Amino acid sequence: MAEENERVIALDGARLVTDGVMGGVSSGELQLTERAGRFCLQLSGGVSTENNGGFIQVSVPLDASGAAVEYDGIRIEVLGNGETYNLHLRTADLWLPWQSYRADFVAGPQWRRIDLLFDAFKPYRIDAPLRIERIERIGVVAIGRDFEADVCIGRMAFYRDDMTPSSPNTDDGGNTNSTFVSPSCRVSRECVDDNASFDRLSPLLSNTKRP
Repeated sequence: MAEENERVIALDGARLVTDGVMGGVSSGELQLTERAGRFCLQLSGGVSTENNGGFIQVSVPLDASGAAVEYDGIRIEVLGNGETYNLHLRTADLWLPWQSYRADFVAGPQWRRIDLLFDAFKPYRIDAPLRIERIERIGVVAIGRDFEADVCIGRMAFYRDDMTPSSPNTDDGGNTNSTFVSPSCRVSRECVDDNASFDRLSPLLSNTKRP
């Protein structure tokens, strides 16, 4: 169920994309499964940088143009293997496949809700600023290094931030983190969400396995 300050992003149009479209050799699988008591969309596989590759992703199209207007960021509930993953935004202003607006997050072994403000997304190989009203597609991406990916997406939504942090989050070394959290989760970068419930995901495309 959507909260008053958010708009749920449907996952039923999600599809698997790998670097095979560019000659890479990474392998991935996308399936509807259950992890830690929750149904979720699981991306798993081996990311390889051989042959100029290095990514697998869940690509989620938006169900309406301008869906992100009047919202401040993207909320995602995830569980994973402790690796760092990317969230990529594609807009109608991008024409090359490697262009996107990017932020990263860590998918830990417990279900967590992570809020990423649009300001946290950095342009990659494009000079134009992010135009929220032009967002067409969102990708959860395992990218950039050789590793085994395993990340489960329980829920995704656009959200309104009631109170933006007065200063960027920093780690122990003074480095700025790209992840911003909602007011209810300010003690840490990620909010543990063990008791949240959600509807079972709709059937996905043919390349997605159901349990």
